[in-house]
Amino acid sequence: MRIIFVFLSLICSATLSAQTTLTADAIVQKAIDNKSQNDPREALESFSLHAYEKTIITDSLNGSSHNFFSEKASLVQYDRESDFTEEIMGYQLAGFKSPRYEVFAVNIQSRSFYDSDFVIFNNRYAGILSKRGVRNYNYTLQETAPGEDYIISFTPKAPKRIPGLTGTMVLDQRTFAIKDIKVRISDKLNIVLNQEYTYIEENNIYLPVRRELFLDKGSEDRQLSFFKGRISIGTIENEVLENMVSRKFLVSTTTMSDFKVNTPINKELSKYAITFDQGASEKTESFWQKYRPEKLTSKDKRSFSEIEKIVNAENIERRLGTTNNFSIGYFSFKAFDFDLTYPVKFNNYEGLRLGIGGVTNESFSKRFRLEGYTAYGFKDKDLKYGIGGGYLLNPDKGAWISATYNSDLEEVGNYAYLTDRRVYSLFEPRLVNITQFYKHRTTRINLEYRLTPQILSEFQIAHRRLDQTTPYRYNKDGEIIRDYDVTEATASFRWSPSNKYLKTDSDVLPVYEGHPIISGQISQAVDGLGGDLAFTKLAAKMFYRVDRLNKTATEVLLEGNIAFGDLPITHLFHAFPNAPTKETILQRFSVAGVNSFETMYFGEFFSDRLFTAQIKHRLAPFNISKRFKPEMVFISRFALGDIRNPEDHLDIDAFGSLSKGYTETGFELNKLLFGFGTSLTYRYGAYHLPNWEDNIAFKFTFNLKL
Repeated sequence: MRIIFVFLSLICSATLSAQTTLTADAIVQKAIDNKSQNDPREALESFSLHAYEKTIITDSLNGSSHNFFSEKASLVQYDRESDFTEEIMGYQLAGFKSPRYEVFAVNIQSRSFYDSDFVIFNNRYAGILSKRGVRNYNYTLQETAPGEDYIISFTPKAPKRIPGLTGTMVLDQRTFAIKDIKVRISDKLNIVLNQEYTYIEENNIYLPVRRELFLDKGSEDRQLSFFKGRISIGTIENEVLENMVSRKFLVSTTTMSDFKVNTPINKELSKYAITFDQGASEKTESFWQKYRPEKLTSKDKRSFSEIEKIVNAENIERRLGTTNNFSIGYFSFKAFDFDLTYPVKFNNYEGLRLGIGGVTNESFSKRFRLEGYTAYGFKDKDLKYGIGGGYLLNPDKGAWISATYNSDLEEVGNYAYLTDRRVYSLFEPRLVNITQFYKHRTTRINLEYRLTPQILSEFQIAHRRLDQTTPYRYNKDGEIIRDYDVTEATASFRWSPSNKYLKTDSDVLPVYEGHPIISGQISQAVDGLGGDLAFTKLAAKMFYRVDRLNKTATEVLLEGNIAFGDLPITHLFHAFPNAPTKETILQRFSVAGVNSFETMYFGEFFSDRLFTAQIKHRLAPFNISKRFKPEMVFISRFALGDIRNPEDHLDIDAFGSLSKGYTETGFELNKLLFGFGTSLTYRYGAYHLPNWEDNIAFKFTFNLKL
């Protein structure tokens, strides 16, 4: 008997020893290695589920009502080709009569802990089961009985440098798949996150069945909000947050059910990340009883009437509409949106320019729009104006056809993409320094059309009458001309392959904006149909940005342009110079642009073939104090170009072609005082100037987060 007992003890000891031979790091590495078998996105062809989510924001967990309440029931689908798509079948947003779609674009938390990054309320953390996680986490194996699942604790190694999560995860002892996760973070935001999983036996896979997120803002100044807009002031980004939801606690619970694995999904819905069923905001109580895992509390129910009183009393819906429009450069007044880019501008030709203009909004008509503006330059003493209108052909495709007429100025050598996103800036840096303009009177017809959620297109037919503001003349095949007409057709597109979008009844809104962003454009002018010139212009550009968890970022901007045919200087390309033509460094002291060549002088170079490249690397902000966090940006720019027949351009100062390659490098030190900073750029290489001072651009920057 004693021999049998010893024998059994030896077996148990051997089993326990085998169990503990794997270290925590080795177990985590096996979980990473088995990701293709355990991550549902890799292991399954497709799957779908129903999800119910309830989110509240409140001052007190024991009060009579919440400050924010929303619930939604969704059909979530996934396949490898389309990624995740969410069809919102029903939703309720307490207090609001009109839909607030920005609420549904907020990323409360990531769907998967297998990702390289994990997002909680738009804050990024290193993923716990990723190659990056292995480098940035300490893992500890907790003691368990033989044959039981592994329980791994994880903590970030350097949380101030690489934000990380703290908690425990349960891994299946056989497959190393995630079975349960609990996260606790005590930092600027106090976070508790729990995620439970269910096992689908026939597919040998674990799928999340319940997520709980509790967020306590604590003493952190940042507000918790679903309503936000962004404003650019020069290079400013400002987050506008509504006070009504800037409370202390956020609680969000999501329950998943009705799992279907490896079944076909609705491909039509898969074009967009989020869509809404018809009448999603008008569901009956019987609908909600079907999807709610538990009844609403009395506090939940009281929130509808209490929040509605606040919304009505403080006119929150109108204020939110005003805030959203202001973030893209409009101020709404009843049926008209005033364009905030018009009121005040300044440049060397017009001097002070004052104006007013805008466009009608949906309060005027959901299908028609009217637009117009007028402006006056006090130096050139000339009135500029424009008028136009448009009709919405197809809301699903954003298909607008519009006609406009403008009498205004345009910068010589500027070539703009039709599909470039409107950028609102209260402060336009480069405009102040521009010296070369031409006058134009333009009649155009435009057709905007969204080919796919990620591809925008626009087609334009235009006739322009161009008048010079300088003595310039152009030799067109022996004919000397000064002023001329251009009849031109232009096709443009912008492709954002990584972007994800939310589809509403009348609009498409970005949910996630990724990179690269690729634009292309072709223009063809004809000698005939009222035009005096025949030319072709082709252009393409690519922008890519990498944001890192350590708060550094790298941006790359590449652009190529080529043109051939009849090309007066107005239709050549410049590389966006931004150096005033003055003698000393201090006389040239002005405001730095965003993507301009700071040491290149206006009128110094023009090309009919041009390539430019720019690299910016942003360091993490220097955390000197709570309110003083300057930022350093290193910048390097390159331009290569050439021009055919420069002798055809008459009565103008001689200019170069960039055929030797232009280089400049420098840095910006931003946010030193009230958003102002400084920049220093140096010109070197083939176009280095003999006078050392002429190669230096010392300027100020304006980069303020209000």
